[in-house]
Formats: sequence, C-alpha cells, structure tokens
Amino acid sequence: MIYIGGKQAGKEAVLGKLPDDRIQNITAEIMADSTQTYSFRSMDELKFELSVRSAIVKASKDLNGNNFSFAVFRRSRCNPAFWNREPDGGFRLKSGVKPNEAIKNIYDQSRLYATECSTAIVIVFYKALADVLPGPLFDALFPNTYLMNWQSLDPDLGLRTLHEPEKYMPGNCRYFKNPDVNPLTPEWQGENAIDFGDGLYYGHGMGIRNAEQIIHALNQNRKRNADKSAYLMDSSTRLNFSRLYTAYARYQP
Repeated sequence: MIYIGGKQAGKEAVLGKLPDDRIQNITAEIMADSTQTYSFRSMDELKFELSVRSAIVKASKDLNGNNFSFAVFRRSRCNPAFWNREPDGGFRLKSGVKPNEAIKNIYDQSRLYATECSTAIVIVFYKALADVLPGPLFDALFPNTYLMNWQSLDPDLGLRTLHEPEKYMPGNCRYFKNPDVNPLTPEWQGENAIDFGDGLYYGHGMGIRNAEQIIHALNQNRKRNADKSAYLMDSSTRLNFSRLYTAYARYQP
C-alpha cells in the first residue's frame, strides 16, 4: 500500500503520474500491491525515490558495460588525479576535487580503476545519486567521500539492511553467501548484487546474471568436500531515501 500525505493512493492513480520508466513502474507496483505500508510526505518524495532506484539500476548496467575491473583490495587501483589510494586498498577523495566529478570519473575513465564487489556497489549508489542530485548538493552531502566497503560509508547515505521479503525491489542490494568458500580464495565468500526487480542482478566481477547463475559461480569456488551450497540471503540493503529527499527538497541553488 502507498500512502501519500497520510492518505492511501490507488495504484493506477500513482502509475498515471509517473514517467515511462520501466524500473519506476515496477517499483511502484510492488509498493502498491504490498501488504506493507509505504508512506511518503508528498508525491514528489515518492517520485524522488523511484527516480533514484531507476538510476541505481542504470548505474549498475553502465558499470557492467565499461572497463572497470575486479581486484582484491591489495591490488585495487584508481585514478590518482581524483583519488588517493590508501594502504588498505580504499580510495579517498583527493583534496580540492569535487565529489560528484570524482564519482563520474570512475565511469568516464573506468580502465584506470579496479576494486572488489562491495566497493563497486557503493560506487553504484554514489553514481545514481550524482545523476539525480544537483552537483553542488551532492558535493555538500559527501565532501569526504571514501570508497572501501560497508564499514567505511558516509552516514548521509543512510544505508539500512532489512529482512522483510516485501522490501525486495529494484535498486536494493542483495547478498549471495558462500558458506563453504575455499579459504585460498576468500574473495569468493559471497557476492553483493543490485536487484533489478526482474530476476536479474548485477554483481561486480560476475556481471548481470540471475540468482541461479550467481549461485553456480560461487559453488565453483568452495573448499574440498564442501556440502553447503551458496545461497541468496533474506536481507536487503537500501539507501535512506527519506533522509536524502529531505536534503533534496531543502536545496536552494
């Protein structure tokens, strides 16, 4: 169910106000058909979330389609004109560089970059927001951008991990766990993947695949005599769209 300004909004009424965007429409239908309540202060807030979710899927496809490479942290690399590579393999925004330009450079000069899957998902989230938010607002929200993993995130992203199946929708990050991973290849212990909402997922190093294909790939990298298959976990991680919309609505150029 979708509530806007405290009142339930019918599915057809909501869909009639959306652009011709497949991801936005899929997401709105999931929300409207759900037994859970999705509350928004205004139609503009709903449109903002839907536009960011659509941008996340697009950013995933774009990253998959360029020369951005997979590498474990000790072998990660970045463009030194925009980022400082830290000893732990993370990328710290260079002094004097605009955050939105640094994020977009990862896509523009992808051949200069390589990292592992969790950092790639963070990059996808940032790129989606860089495409939706005005540049000066993005720069104000994320002035000290550091790309590493889930433990090093800017609090303004507000990532939240949920466990209700109803929350599975385009633009969320899911996790495929490989419990019997080969200890010699710990990078195969799991795969962070963006949910496209149609049975497909993007995972850095895997590409765009369905769940069965991702599980099969992980199962090829288990320890000897493994008896536990990789599997898709119930959890789902998403941005704090409400917090981000508040900043967006207050922005004055």
